Amino acid sequence: MSDTLAEGGWALAAGSLTVLLALLLRGRATRPWWRARAERAALARRPRELRRAADMAIAAARRAAGPGEPALVRVAAVREVAVSHFGHRHVSHPEAAAALRARYERSGCARDCFTDAYDTT
Repeated sequence: MSDTLAEGGWALAAGSLTVLLALLLRGRATRPWWRARAERAALARRPRELRRAADMAIAAARRAAGPGEPALVRVAAVREVAVSHFGHRHVSHPEAAAALRARYERSGCARDCFTDAYDTT
């Protein structure tokens, strides 16, 4: 009987320790602690965030277009969304244009949108 109580006490102590650590860390376990690891994680997220910025720019252009009008999606809009929404300090024009071209083709925008992402000048 005392062995059963002792095992339960260890389980209770282990559970309490886990809850205490969770309260102390408050989600820090999901963020990298080391700077190099955080930079690698940010570099890995950047292409996905640029694609999302392109999707958001396309959606905003479609909402801004009047009924029956084609939407005009600009690379500058993608860059603005990437800076304002995702906090990227600098997004180059070719990088934003590549993300916009990929999302433009994937979402079938050619039927109702125009873009300057294909301009080479």
